[in-house]
Amino acid sequence: MSRLYGDPIEVWIRDDRPAQFVWRDRLYAIRQVQDHWVVAREWWKTSDTDPGERRFWRVEAGATTGVGTYELRFDTASGGWLLLRAWD
Repeated sequence: MSRLYGDPIEVWIRDDRPAQFVWRDRLYAIRQVQDHWVVAREWWKTSDTDPGERRFWRVEAGATTGVGTYELRFDTASGGWLLLRAWD
């Protein structure tokens, strides 16, 4: 079962991919990237001249509480990261 969040997170990058992130004051080490995809933002729905793109990562990550699967999103226009979804 998955849960939707949309929480801002802090992410560290290594070799052009997320290596670890902090969510709700816990550090998660990414063990495996399961999937990665990119979606171009719809320019007609933004006021920016460069609407950027959204980069998604489905990862297996662990903290002291165990291992889970998480979906992360990076927005190139804002430079911000979100944790979108988590699976138990």
